[in-house]
Amino acid sequence: MTYGAGGSTRDKTLDIVETLQRDQGVPTMAHLTCVGSTRADIGGFLDEAHRRGVRNVLALRGDPPPGQENFVKPEGGFEFSHELVSFVRDHNDFTIGVAGFPEGHIACAEGREVDWQRLQAKVDCGADFVITQLFFDNADFYAFRDFLRARGVTQPILAGIIPILSGGQIQRFTEMCGSKLTPEITDTLAKLGDDDAAVAEFGVDYATRQCADLIANGVEGLHFYTLNRSRATVQIVQNLNLPPRAS
Repeated sequence: MTYGAGGSTRDKTLDIVETLQRDQGVPTMAHLTCVGSTRADIGGFLDEAHRRGVRNVLALRGDPPPGQENFVKPEGGFEFSHELVSFVRDHNDFTIGVAGFPEGHIACAEGREVDWQRLQAKVDCGADFVITQLFFDNADFYAFRDFLRARGVTQPILAGIIPILSGGQIQRFTEMCGSKLTPEITDTLAKLGDDDAAVAEFGVDYATRQCADLIANGVEGLHFYTLNRSRATVQIVQNLNLPPRAS
């Protein structure tokens, strides 16, 4: 459950996580970033989360707030996500997720393998699992996973999947996060143009095939970026015909 830029809706995040867990019995995870927060701010958030029964945290450095081109360390806060992970690990008994980038972080000029080494450092600081940035070429995910496994990372790695809903939307997202589109996607989007219904249908089909291949190759979990629009994700899960998880 995410919150607004700079933690502007943190209280609502905890309200929703608490409600989902209490009333729906759904394991839920609270979003936590370094943006605009001191150590004291983050410590207070973690104390309140723990008091409400929240036990899962996604620890991120976070994107710069609107109007700020590059991330700037907050006064009294953290500069790197591995520092946040260490802080959370020492603070309370949380399960900690972190972000991974199969194509390398867009801000890492040294190349993707350097970025993967930095992810390994986050894991070494106490992360329990990894959720990847969205990607469309599974070969990038497998190279990323193989690199980490060869270096002793055993924590689960969840593949980040986004169903394509419109050509303009996915162009903006990939430019923002540095992910690349496959030739099949580029060619199909060019043919379908502004027909968003046809694009969304293709997006469900493509993501279904992508997930089926990941499952066949031993992926430990799928993380869907729904953008608060769940219909496509529901259809993909139905298409995959996954067996129910044991209660």
